[in-house]
Amino acid sequence: MNTISVRRKWEPYLWLLPSVLLMTVFVIFPILIVFKLSFSEISKAGVVGRFIGLENFRAAIADRAFAGVMLNTLYWVVSVVGISTLIGFIVAMTLNTRFRGRKIARSIVIFPWATSLVIQASIWNYIINFEYGNLNNVLLNLGFLKDAINWRASYQIEFIWECGVGIFVTVPFVTFCVLAGLQSIDDAYYEAATVDGAGFWKKLTLVTLPLVRPSLTVSTVLNIIYVFNSFPIIYTITKGAPANRTDTMVTYLYMLAFYDQRKGPATALSVIGFVLLCVVAGLYMMISMRKDEI
Repeated sequence: MNTISVRRKWEPYLWLLPSVLLMTVFVIFPILIVFKLSFSEISKAGVVGRFIGLENFRAAIADRAFAGVMLNTLYWVVSVVGISTLIGFIVAMTLNTRFRGRKIARSIVIFPWATSLVIQASIWNYIINFEYGNLNNVLLNLGFLKDAINWRASYQIEFIWECGVGIFVTVPFVTFCVLAGLQSIDDAYYEAATVDGAGFWKKLTLVTLPLVRPSLTVSTVLNIIYVFNSFPIIYTITKGAPANRTDTMVTYLYMLAFYDQRKGPATALSVIGFVLLCVVAGLYMMISMRKDEI
């Protein structure tokens, strides 16, 4: 085997080596440490002690707030990912058509995603404020309301607002993922469908959706991960109050670790969240790949 053949064989691995090293140091190694900590006794000062098996997991699951937090997390992920995917797909279809001002519209759509989540949550926190919020002021001035409404009358309504903000900031990401897939579709497919007498809905279901499915799969999997791990929106608006009723797993484990000083159960929760994400993302990708094969 000559030198050129050896070089061609190993060159791709050399190019990948820096990325593999970075992933190992900053991703894989910390994950292994967290797994180790979840089976260890951790003091309030953060001192790691003896191996205690599944005790941290038992303590985390036995907590009275655990079931409610998990249910909130399910509602949060399903509503934000599901609704933002639907709206994002519709917006992407709209932006894929030719109309005057399309470039400006695309620029406007990207703003919510480009802005910091803390800033977005703070702005919405101000908008829905009962005493001086812009939402009440605008509706009162337009004559739609006679008296100001308390948009945060209960924790259920507050949680709905948090989901709404999550959807608002997530739609641009889905939009541009789907838009990239739409722009890669050759016009010849639509021309052939038109010749065969296909209308809008048949083109959508038989041409657009199958061809844009890879982009939808990527955006959905990434969305599940991002939304599940989203911290700023809920922490900025309610901090999980009252009594963890608006907490998701990420904000709850943060409170557990840094407010209640229960670092062991918090570490166990982070491992549970990691495993759940791997299972859900893996199942979704397997189902999508099977559909593509069919």
